[in-house]
Amino acid sequence: QVQLVESGGGLVQPGGSLRLSCAASGFTFSDYAMSWVRQAPGKGLEWVAAIDSGTYTTSYVDSVKGRFTISRDNAKNTLYLQMNSLNPEDTAVYYCAKDGVVAGMYDYWGQGTQVTVSS
Repeated sequence: QVQLVESGGGLVQPGGSLRLSCAASGFTFSDYAMSWVRQAPGKGLEWVAAIDSGTYTTSYVDSVKGRFTISRDNAKNTLYLQMNSLNPEDTAVYYCAKDGVVAGMYDYWGQGTQVTVSS
């Protein structure tokens, strides 16, 4: 079965950094685009970043451009999100997701990892 397991979340102070990882299994990871999506407390899902399977083209929501970097290691079936200059607005549960055939829709999700930015 498809499995996505996030790790690396935690509590950090404003201005700090975290690196999230997503271990993928149950499918040919290198064939699929992947995304990071987050959900802040009491709010809806927000797409954060995506990376293409073939060209490694990346894209980001405007609020994280210049601060977050999405990457992947296909040999390790792992997706990453490097987050720098974190602020309280970044507090959310972060999910990695396997992109579906429709833009903005996803086939599979991980269980999420909590990121809390607070002093």
